[in-house]
Amino acid sequence: MTLLKIILFTLAALLIAAAALGLWVHSRDRAQAARIWAALEAARAVDPAHYDPAMVADLPEIAQRYFARAIDPGTPLHRMVRLEMAGSFIMNGNAMPMRARQILAPPAQGFVWQAEVGSGLMRFAGSDGYHREGTRAESWTKFWLHGLIPLARIGGTQDHASAAATRVMLEAVWAPASLLPQFGAEWVQTGPDSAEIRFADTQGIEPMQITLDAAGNPVEVWALRWTDANPERVHRLQPFGGRMLEMARHQGFLVPARVELGNMWGTPDYAPFFLATITSAEF
Repeated sequence: MTLLKIILFTLAALLIAAAALGLWVHSRDRAQAARIWAALEAARAVDPAHYDPAMVADLPEIAQRYFARAIDPGTPLHRMVRLEMAGSFIMNGNAMPMRARQILAPPAQGFVWQAEVGSGLMRFAGSDGYHREGTRAESWTKFWLHGLIPLARIGGTQDHASAAATRVMLEAVWAPASLLPQFGAEWVQTGPDSAEIRFADTQGIEPMQITLDAAGNPVEVWALRWTDANPERVHRLQPFGGRMLEMARHQGFLVPARVELGNMWGTPDYAPFFLATITSAEF
């Protein structure tokens, strides 16, 4: 065997080994997302209480305004929702098509977001997730180009878990029952149309800020989020949030139907990177 053949054979073997390793790691990433999805699904209440406006009679005016719109009387108070969505994901100023599905549990429990982004040679897929069980938190962001090349595989740190915990808190607007005081949500009215919401079983993150219109529809949500999404790539508290552009009713809940979200909300540096339309919400 010539030296050239030996080199080519070695390169081919290395490529095959790298591809096999990539497929194995990718399968582990998918298994992690599936495992947490199943755990959140299993925690869904079988026979929850039904909504009664008396539950919020002692809350500030803005909270009563919100719940008068957000939950129909008699609605089973499920706090877990499965979402399907389509829209755009913006990276480096380029808008790429996005389709995703998500399971969203109460803020103290977690979420899994599974998405396909882009098209053609730049099509990638993967998941974001967060799961807390007792004092243990598990979080990740893992995306692969065509299932072979890792584009992002991060997580497993307190920094990442803190950012993920803020995300699931803000997304509670898709599961309005999670914002009830009976489940640990504490409302403080901060202005004629604004409130701060804290969660008794979610510690160590900044509270949610919400703004409503006169009818009680949420129009803005944001929070200070621990993140390194800045030019310096340094972890620090930064405003993250966005606008609720449309609302829709599903199974007795009024939830955002079209949203835009991004880093540096409320500052001149705000640029939304997530534009989504909810195509299905199942409680």
